[in-house]
Amino acid sequence: MSGMITIALAGNPNAGKTTIFNNLTGSHQHVGNYPGVTVEKKEGKVRFRDYQITVIDLPGTYSLTAYSPEEVVARNVLLEEDIDIVVNIVDATNIERNLILTTQLMELGAPLVIALNMVDMSLEQGISIDLQLFSQLLGVQVVPVVGRKNTGTTELLEAVVRNFEERTGLPEKYLRYSEDIETQLREIANTLPEELYKNKKRSESLQRWISIKLLENDRDVVKRIEAASQSGIIMEQVKKSRSMLQQKYGQEPEMTIVEGRYAFVRGACREAVSLPAVERVTTTDKIDRFILHRVLGLPVFLVIMWLLFQMTFTLGTPPMEWIDAGITRLGEYLGRLLPDGLLKSLLIDGVIGGVGGVIVFLPNIMFLFLGISFLEATGYMARAAFVTDKMMHVVGLHGKSFIPLILGFGCSIPAIMATRTLENARDRLATILIIPLMSCGARLPVYTLLTAAFFDKKIAGNILFSVYLAGIILAMIMAKLFRTLLLPGQSEPFVMELPAYRLPTLKSVVIQMWIRAWHYLMKAGTVILAASVIIWTLFTFPLYGPHGMPHPDPNSRMEQSYAGKIGRLIEPVIKPLGFDWKTGIALLAGFSAKEVVVSTLGTLYSIEDIESLKEGEENAAASFAERVKEQSGYTPLVAYVLMLFVLLYVPCLATVVIVYRETNSWKWPLFLVLYTLVLAWVISFAVYRTGLLLQIGG
Repeated sequence: MSGMITIALAGNPNAGKTTIFNNLTGSHQHVGNYPGVTVEKKEGKVRFRDYQITVIDLPGTYSLTAYSPEEVVARNVLLEEDIDIVVNIVDATNIERNLILTTQLMELGAPLVIALNMVDMSLEQGISIDLQLFSQLLGVQVVPVVGRKNTGTTELLEAVVRNFEERTGLPEKYLRYSEDIETQLREIANTLPEELYKNKKRSESLQRWISIKLLENDRDVVKRIEAASQSGIIMEQVKKSRSMLQQKYGQEPEMTIVEGRYAFVRGACREAVSLPAVERVTTTDKIDRFILHRVLGLPVFLVIMWLLFQMTFTLGTPPMEWIDAGITRLGEYLGRLLPDGLLKSLLIDGVIGGVGGVIVFLPNIMFLFLGISFLEATGYMARAAFVTDKMMHVVGLHGKSFIPLILGFGCSIPAIMATRTLENARDRLATILIIPLMSCGARLPVYTLLTAAFFDKKIAGNILFSVYLAGIILAMIMAKLFRTLLLPGQSEPFVMELPAYRLPTLKSVVIQMWIRAWHYLMKAGTVILAASVIIWTLFTFPLYGPHGMPHPDPNSRMEQSYAGKIGRLIEPVIKPLGFDWKTGIALLAGFSAKEVVVSTLGTLYSIEDIESLKEGEENAAASFAERVKEQSGYTPLVAYVLMLFVLLYVPCLATVVIVYRETNSWKWPLFLVLYTLVLAWVISFAVYRTGLLLQIGG
């Protein structure tokens, strides 16, 4: 291998950047967060020719201004990290909009290659692009690709390697502004000290870029300059230049610079891009007439969500049963292999009964993530926000808040981070507070277990859908209360970009599903494993009862355990909901992670099952769900109330921490914990007592 290359993928949201990233890296990628912020960091690797190429997928952004965390992160990576080539993903069907970011990448002076994506769709729409002329006008190589078909990927890598070897990726020319602006840029540049240029290879372009940003009054760059030497001289010249340009053009200099970028983009497109003479009705337009219909739009959305949950339960059940059978056999094998004692109990009751009880639901999690990934990739999620906009306005929010809420079906943490796209602080905070009411993937094992145990398979999907729907309805009610009483004020209007519909590649969707499922497995191997061991410890110790005497039976042992004492302490609070002290322990353990509710029940009923095995009872080999049904004493009504309580009560510890990080205060995380606990108790009490009164599911 002759060398290493680092490339960064930059592009607008919905330009197909993630698909191209998946095409380049396949499964050789990992996801984390950038240091100090909650913006997701995705990196992957690919071997091509004699090179190991590291691919950094920058956050999708429309510009490199400092208005959002995504923009700041993307810009800082390009400025401060050792990036060899920037690959700018440009949507060929929306080329003018995408090229605004391209002009800013050109200003940075970074080695640049343009991947012109979706050229097949642009041709279908009658858009013709002269690639050679387009490349000449921009001064960088343009490579046509079709991300969803994985075509052009090899050519893109060829261009990257060629530009790296020949150093031809640098823009041959900078975007030129009017002579008045260029004069002031030179005046500012002459005052800048060399210490500002961390990347010495691009000192000339960085000098020009810093000058542009100072003229634009970019808050991040201004802050850095004020901390540098000679800041007084620099800022005095900036003030003088801005004043001169404002008098000349009658507007703020940043507006004049933006107009210059748009003028360049319009000119380049007029030269190299031919649009259809007559506006055509595209396939996207035809689908949207139905999907975005004023009357049919919302019912269509509900049907799609219903189908998603039906698929999750129906398709996930067979592989779930296979995994359950495998875990049961593993437990039986270790039971025969190991001698009686604490080690055997820890492995079988704690680890296998706990972690195994969570892993068994992995197929359901994977199908849920598969469905969400598919809807995101096709472009339907943006339509869901559009369709629900009017409904969201009723509760004081708008459709843009709906995207984080939908993401909450997967996991509350990235959903809460996604609220950073909301400009209004009140909208953002209200959305953060209701996201935990959306059923995240961690709750699904609890629902699946109880549904399988207490409800007929014919209605299992409907039961599951009703719980998710209850979360949505309650989230809307709480949003209205928060925006009316706690966070009053007008919700800001917005324009939601509706990307063209695309049929995603199976590879892209599966990769997204696997990354999310892998995080679930990692949690099972770390947080849930630790929680299972702690729970087993609480159920097992003390080994002896009062006066140092052994416990006379399993029930006595559990009641006298540390877990039993805690459960008895909180039992009076949850007894009106139909729960006993054992359920209380499971709910308490669920604060670490909602899947732990299942692992706690698994540990609890595995312990009882060991005693049953000794007595030779036939139900000892029954399925996990059957053991819960037989040993818990739940009725279908209690099981449903428990699902509602798990839906509503305090979110997991990681979610509480991320709310603190996003709001920069412990006030809102503590409020979240308090209000969800109260809401869970009130709703569960009302449903349980109503069910008893009407004799439903008793």
